[in-house]
Amino acid sequence: MSEKKILLLGAGLVTQPLVDYLLNIPDFHLTIATRTVAKAEKMIKNHPRGLAQSLNVQNEELLEREIKNHDLTISLLPAQMHPVAARLCLKHKKHLMTTSYVSPAMKEFDSPAREAGLLFMNELGLDPGIDHMSAMRIIHAVENAGGKVVSFRSYCGGLPAPEANTNPFGYKFSWAPRGVILAARNDAKFLWNGELKEIEGKNLFLEYHHLTVDGMEFEAYPNRNSMPYQELYGLSDVHTMYRGTLRYKGWCTTLKAMVDLGFLDLTPRTFRDQTYAELFREQVDAKGGDIRAAASKLISLPPDHYAFDNMEWLGLMSRDNLPEDAECILDTLVHKCLEKLVYEPGERDMIVLHHVFGVTMNGMEKKITSTLVDFGVPYGQTAMARTVSLPAAIGTRLILQGKINATGVRIPVDPEMYHPILDELERLGIRCEEKGI
Repeated sequence: MSEKKILLLGAGLVTQPLVDYLLNIPDFHLTIATRTVAKAEKMIKNHPRGLAQSLNVQNEELLEREIKNHDLTISLLPAQMHPVAARLCLKHKKHLMTTSYVSPAMKEFDSPAREAGLLFMNELGLDPGIDHMSAMRIIHAVENAGGKVVSFRSYCGGLPAPEANTNPFGYKFSWAPRGVILAARNDAKFLWNGELKEIEGKNLFLEYHHLTVDGMEFEAYPNRNSMPYQELYGLSDVHTMYRGTLRYKGWCTTLKAMVDLGFLDLTPRTFRDQTYAELFREQVDAKGGDIRAAASKLISLPPDHYAFDNMEWLGLMSRDNLPEDAECILDTLVHKCLEKLVYEPGERDMIVLHHVFGVTMNGMEKKITSTLVDFGVPYGQTAMARTVSLPAAIGTRLILQGKINATGVRIPVDPEMYHPILDELERLGIRCEEKGI
């Protein structure tokens, strides 16, 4: 096979396992294009088939030049940048890989990519990604055995390992904090026991339930719009179609309080010579009185509620100055999260992915589960990095080696995609435990 050139856009927290995997394949050359070249050079580790390239992706002329000179582009940029990369890939007839949800803008490239014989693969990470593939493996196995899936629930969470669960939020960031906080604003839609439910983002954290996975207790709340996956998974007749996010207990009530108090607000504004306590007082209209008492009246939680304890621990009531580069209140929250909700050296993160299928087969009803629990390596790669970036790396290899020949804007729900990728993940120690199948 002649040398294949891969362009990686971005060098963020989840990138290293992908870099290591692709540089280990003979005849593959990897260019990491990013604004921070030093980070890319550190990832490449002087590998002879790796190159760190300075690139501001806002400079479309330079971005186009790089895409033109490579066979496949992996975009780990913010999701709004993917359509720009897709347009340039289409222009120069290059394949594209992302780990992000397919946006309406990305869908527009489906027909043109098919006509050009190109594959624009999306949702090939953890969630979305491994969740799709592990679900479809079971759905197709049930159907091939003459059975029928009548309900489907899927849960995923990136969390501290139990021994690293050491702060009041029960959470630490193993990837971009702003993305996590922004996701807390999303509306949700799902089907539950035949009832279609639509949840406004402001009420997302009221709609949670408790779930036990491998002896661990979690809160589960809905993740975006579950309904398109009825068609994508071929489950048009199910009475339950639910995709949820997992967190440790207490998260949902605390986040709901923060939402209600306006700490996830995106309204543009500037902050000068103001403290977190002053902002909190402003948000709850406390004037000269006690800010907990004022907040309590606004959101109907007692002043001594743990949600207020958690916000105080985070620093939202502190005399610390607000960051001057913050452009909205949500930015001030992200700043404190980056400061306080972090992993200590040597602490492990954990990924939990759990599917629950209701199945009818031979006139009988039964439950099938698929569970992935993966832990980060102390002082090494995080579970989040491995499970997000390795599927994309494996998919890239398969595309460039001609082992996946699909075209258009796709997600990995077909056997030619999910079988080899899941098999390779298992070889790398990332395995879903299936029960009841």
